[in-house]
Formats: sequence, structure tokens, C-alpha cells
Amino acid sequence: MADQRFDLVVIGAGAAGMMCAATAGQRGRRVLLLDHAPKLAEKIRISGGGRCNFTNRRVAAEHFLCRNPHFVRSALSRYTARDFIDLVERHGVSYHERDWGQLFCDDSAQQIIDLLRAECEDGAVQWAMPASVQAVERTSDEHDRFVIATTMGRFYAHSLVIATGGLSIPKIGASPFGYRIAEQFGIPVIAPRPALVPLTLPPETLSLLAPLAGASFEVEASCRGPAFREAALITHRGLSGPSILQASSYWQAQAYEKDDWAPVSLNLLPGIDAEEWLMAHASERGLLANLLSERLPRRFAHALCALQGWEKPVNAFRHADLRQIAATLADWQLVPSGTQGYAKAEVTLGGVDTNALSSKTMEARKQPGLFFAGEVMDVTGHLGGYNFQWAWSSGYAAGQHA
Repeated sequence: MADQRFDLVVIGAGAAGMMCAATAGQRGRRVLLLDHAPKLAEKIRISGGGRCNFTNRRVAAEHFLCRNPHFVRSALSRYTARDFIDLVERHGVSYHERDWGQLFCDDSAQQIIDLLRAECEDGAVQWAMPASVQAVERTSDEHDRFVIATTMGRFYAHSLVIATGGLSIPKIGASPFGYRIAEQFGIPVIAPRPALVPLTLPPETLSLLAPLAGASFEVEASCRGPAFREAALITHRGLSGPSILQASSYWQAQAYEKDDWAPVSLNLLPGIDAEEWLMAHASERGLLANLLSERLPRRFAHALCALQGWEKPVNAFRHADLRQIAATLADWQLVPSGTQGYAKAEVTLGGVDTNALSSKTMEARKQPGLFFAGEVMDVTGHLGGYNFQWAWSSGYAAGQHA
């Protein structure tokens, strides 16, 4: 195949990559979208139980983790959740809202893929897929600044966008490609870790809790950050459920920054004054575990009492003891032993250091023409559509300037 020249080559045909390519194409840029995968946008297809939680009505900067906390503000303000909702509505995709402002397709995540592909077609975007990248080099030519050698030939580009994602869900093709390109061009990378991921527990805790696998109940989970009041789920390896996935990102960030394993705090009785409730039942003769079963799954209540040594009737505890028990119920601290890794992680924490990028354009400050978009950067959203919104907003920003 003869060498081909483009104004822009986008590597990575996921959410951010397609958004970027469509945006650039529709402003008249000659764009090539390149991906190594045989199937388009698998991560979108499997997301949200197959219905794609494509954004959230409550998007704000505080819903993202980033070493440079103000970095996300510019892109999020210039391409908002409302902007993407308008796009969804223009394409006739019906959707519904769930808890906490989460928006899902009524039918299928495939509709979001089809929408993005149609937007790319409107911008006359060309495709190279599946095509593996063998090398990326900078040239001395001011117009054709990059040459990308692939299994489908060599492509020259004035601008290059890396939208290759992170390391989560390796079975659908996740790779460290984007980090390698950043490092090749002297751009720092914050060590990646799995995020929005189930946590594992040490053997002494797991031995009592593992038999309860499948038990789910509402908690307020936190780890030196915001508290998330949602369901927690006991698994054969530890803890999962939305509240735990949310806290896991902060646990990973703390462990990296402090070089230790931070405790995760669980308020087991959210919305209840535990001390007041226990004191109101202080004279009861039944086991404390039976009282706790009024608010928690019965088997879990008994296992918790065994783990904590609370195996007595309520009236056998002194008031000082009940106050201490209440404090533990409101702040049960568990130190995880690890996570279930990238195979179970929804996203990646860490990535291309945003201090090296323009928050307006996503361009590398010291490498003109080189841009990044989406999960490959050190930006991690909360659970609930925030990571897709970052893909749309950062992809749009890069597509406007690349």
C-alpha cells in the first residue's frame, strides 16, 4: 500500500477516539481513524450491562480523580453532558435516567457506537481497522510531522491523537500502547492501577465473610475522600458493589501516594444514628447479632459479631461498650489486601501526566501536534457515566484543535 497523508491520524477507535475523529472531520480536517481491534468499540458495547451509561446529569470536576485537579474543568465546560444528550436525541436514541443522574440507552449500547460511526461518516473520516501500529516517529517536515508505520501501510500526519485507553479489561484488547508513546516523546506517565475495581480482603477477614458471598446491603463507603452511599456486595474474594468500586479508586490513589494500604471505611448503618439506636435497645436480652439483623442481612450481622467479639446479649454490654460498638458500625475499617486487577476493573487510575498537556486542547506542551484523549490520561471518573463524559469532552477538545 502506498504511503498516505492526513491532516490527523487518531489511534484508538473507542469513545474518545471516535468523538475526536468526528469533531475534526466535521471541521474539514482529513482524518484517519486507526485501531488494532477487529470489532469496533467493544468497551462501549459491553458497558452498562449492554445499555451504556453514556453520561450523567450531574457532571462536575469533583467527580474526577486527577493529580492536576483543575485540568478537567476546561474540557468539561466546553463539551457538557447536555451537549452529548443533545447528540443522542438528534440521532433518535431513547434513554432513561437511573439513580444519581445516570443516563442509559433504553435499547442497546450498540446505538451509541452507531451514533459515533455516523458522526465520523459525516466528517468523511477514513478507517484503518484492524491495523496494528509498528512504530510512530516524528519527522523534520513541518506539515507531515508524524509517520505511523502499521500493518496496513505507512501514514503521515500533521497531527496525531492517542486515544488508546488504559489497561482495564485486557480480554477486549487493552494495552499500554498509549503510555509507551507518551514516554517515547518524553511525556511523564503516572503509574497506572486498576480503578472502579472489586477489593480483596486478607485471609483472617475473608474466612468469616467469604461464606456470605452474595450478600448485598447499603453502606456508606469512603477512603480518605468522598463517601459513597450505595450497595456493597460480599464476594468469595472480598468486597464489590457500587460503593466499593467507587471507594476503590481513592484506595488505590492513597496506596500509591502514601506507599501503604489505606483502610476503607464502611458506615454499616447509613442515615441512622447508631449510638442513639443501640442505646434505645440497651436493655434487650437478645443477642446483639439479632438486633443488628433488623438493619443488616442476618448472616452478615452474625459474622460481624463473631469477627468483632460481640457475641453477647445486648443488655450484657455496658453503655461505654455500646458507644464503642456504635462507633465501629459507623466507621468499620477494613484494610484490603489488594484488588481483583484489570480484568475486573472498569477503568484505569493514572496515565499520561496532565501537567504535561494543555487543558484546553489536550496537546502535549513540548510536542506540538501530539494530543491525547480519554482514559489514556491521568483522569479517572466516578462510577455513573463520568468516564464516558470525559471521553466525549476530551475527544471534542482534541478534535477542535488537532
